Amino acid sequence: MSRAFCVTLHIDDVMAACAKNKATISTVEPLHTGGTRVVLINSHDAAIMSRVFAGKLITGDVIRTPLRVR
Repeated sequence: MSRAFCVTLHIDDVMAACAKNKATISTVEPLHTGGTRVVLINSHDAAIMSRVFAGKLITGDVIRTPLRVR
């Protein structure tokens, strides 16, 4: 199972849902096409959140925000 999800929710809603379900986020970023990409720390948390995010998952290609680490 992938630990990464793209969902139609706002970044604040994603973070709140993860906190409510005690799922630890590795990284989270807004998508240019709308919605949020979130990567969870482990597959256990990903399994929980896949059920929470059911019906809100984005399928297909998305345009991600460029991430530059300095």
